Amino acid sequence: MRKLLLLGGSLLALMTPFGGPKAHADETCNSPFMSALIKGQEQYLHVWTLGEVGVGDESDKLVTISVDPKSPNYGKVINTLSVGGRGEAHHMGFTDDRRYLWAGRLDDNKIFIFDLIDPSKPKLVRTITDYEAKTGFVGPHTFYALPGRMLIQGLSNNKTHDGVTGLATYTNDGDYVSSIPMPTTNGGDGYGYDIAINPAENLMLTSAFTGWTNYMMDLGKLVKDPEAMKNFGKTMVLWDYKSMEPKKIFSVPGAPLEIRWSLKPGDNWGVTATALSSKIWVIKQDSNGEWQAKDVATVGDPSKVPLPVDISIAADGKHLWVDTFMDGMARLYDMSNPEAPKEVYTKKIGNQVNMVSQSYDGKRVYFTTSLMSNWDHKGDQDDQFLKAYDWDGKQLVEKFTVDFTALKLGRAHHMKFSAKGIGG
Repeated sequence: MRKLLLLGGSLLALMTPFGGPKAHADETCNSPFMSALIKGQEQYLHVWTLGEVGVGDESDKLVTISVDPKSPNYGKVINTLSVGGRGEAHHMGFTDDRRYLWAGRLDDNKIFIFDLIDPSKPKLVRTITDYEAKTGFVGPHTFYALPGRMLIQGLSNNKTHDGVTGLATYTNDGDYVSSIPMPTTNGGDGYGYDIAINPAENLMLTSAFTGWTNYMMDLGKLVKDPEAMKNFGKTMVLWDYKSMEPKKIFSVPGAPLEIRWSLKPGDNWGVTATALSSKIWVIKQDSNGEWQAKDVATVGDPSKVPLPVDISIAADGKHLWVDTFMDGMARLYDMSNPEAPKEVYTKKIGNQVNMVSQSYDGKRVYFTTSLMSNWDHKGDQDDQFLKAYDWDGKQLVEKFTVDFTALKLGRAHHMKFSAKGIGG
């Protein structure tokens, strides 16, 4: 019954292989079950923004920026929608029809559903306040579209507040359906972070981070606490997607974060980066057809803990952007041979950098700076902005910057693209 409730009756009808029309996402990182894709110029960029005490209205908010060069408002904030309070705004995800944008907060566990029927003016249509009560999980992090459903990966739980957590499924309207705990046997540590599904192989990958006690702690204090530093995830789980049963648990030490499957038809591998050990890992089949996780590259100087955070894969699977938070660097890797990535380009974006999003054609790349309110740099090192670049195949060319500090908007975190007539 749990499995039927989770997947609903429409899975087989909507599943498509990675070469199919529903395989690509927003524009290379979202669920393969999304029905709409912006292959051309995105018009709007939505930034889920953390409120700050003494800054503007102090509230978490959804900030909408015009990113179409043909618009008279290009590079400008055209809408802000405050949701009230500060609950550690973090990640967002579209429903499968791309009509609604879900956004979560890691501290108070509230989830906000925005209607994008007019993407220039998002509307808040529902606030879910009982995620913790329904699931026992806290820290709703990843929002991943299933056919007619939203799959949410939590970061923690309401009993021990460590990293042991689970997955929860909701309808697109925001009604709770079911929960699944992350595995704690056969090598599983129970931790969670990101979700990525490969429908062609009937596989889902999940990664691991840390719990509420750690992610709400000041970073300077955290890194000096030996016991706290032990409480980071060190596994990835390979699931049977249809049954939602774990198939294999990989040892991936150092907190594996974002996961991306290569979208190139014929490719059959996924990639992640580990925050604490500064490694790129590839998940693919070996010569015997067995799925393995392999450490394939080092990001920066691990002794300086550059802290790889977000990654963005090109639609053809040939390149991977990797952001390192502590030094504010963006690094581009040639993934032509996924088992031997090569760093081919670097650029300093700011004193800190976190999220990276690229257009489907790879010609535009956007960066934001905030990781978490208690982990961001302090003082004049605390950059809070969105920067937009063109990528000409050789270098990033800056087009505009939105200074969130100067505009009193708060801390710029997760980004999503939209355009009129796409989705819904």
